[in-house]
Amino acid sequence: MRPEVYRFFADLVQKYSGIVLKEEKTYLIESRLRELARALNYRDVDQLYQVASKRLTPQLRDEIIEAMTTNETYFFRDQHPFEALRKEVIPELKKLRAKEKELRFWSAAASTGQEAYSIAMLIHEYFPDLLSWRIQILATDISQEALKKAQKGAYSQIEVNRGLPVTFLVKYFKQNGAKWVVQDKIRKMIQFRKLNLVDPLPPTLGKFDVVFCRYVLIYFSPEVKAKVLKNISRVMKPKGYLFLGATESPQGLPPGFKRKMIGRTICYQWEG
Repeated sequence: MRPEVYRFFADLVQKYSGIVLKEEKTYLIESRLRELARALNYRDVDQLYQVASKRLTPQLRDEIIEAMTTNETYFFRDQHPFEALRKEVIPELKKLRAKEKELRFWSAAASTGQEAYSIAMLIHEYFPDLLSWRIQILATDISQEALKKAQKGAYSQIEVNRGLPVTFLVKYFKQNGAKWVVQDKIRKMIQFRKLNLVDPLPPTLGKFDVVFCRYVLIYFSPEVKAKVLKNISRVMKPKGYLFLGATESPQGLPPGFKRKMIGRTICYQWEG
């Protein structure tokens, strides 16, 4: 890939999504753009570049960003954050929100939905008394294609084998041909919505008791990461919890978050 072609696509993706495409990933970028060019009936990446650089429509821009988005996820990823949720976070929030009888969760980089469904199954399995509360799980992602799959809630055998306990598979899924489909009682707990974390958060988003923003900040520059975390702080309820990815540092976390260690999990409680 010619340097000017790489630079054009890298700058475009960073401007509109905040994702930094490093030069050592050129081979991956070229591979994904080649697939996109083929899907759009262009001759090659150079022709895609010629079209995009001269007349970048919103649709083509979104398709390029979609091609560059990593959608790696699986059920109960890392496991211990969900243990922290079960053993300490939800029991504590139950007491704090006993009067309102409402809990709101946000899976902020939901990808194909496994994280949000994991939270819903955890509530069903261990906190059946909360089902009489107003429970909302919001799942957002920049990728429309990933969200379409998440909304369908249909996963292959390989996908359900990744992190999902067999007891949960039997209890909360039904088999449909080669796919395992999430049961309606789990699906109806979740709202799916396209959202770019780099943009200002819409007022309609509301405030949250628990925010999972995991394995997305690693793709942002320090400046964008700090901006995203500041925006998240504005939608945290008092004493709410923020979970980051296991390999993500809290650099850029605004004042008001208190670091907490729950078992093997480091999380951050909002104290404003």
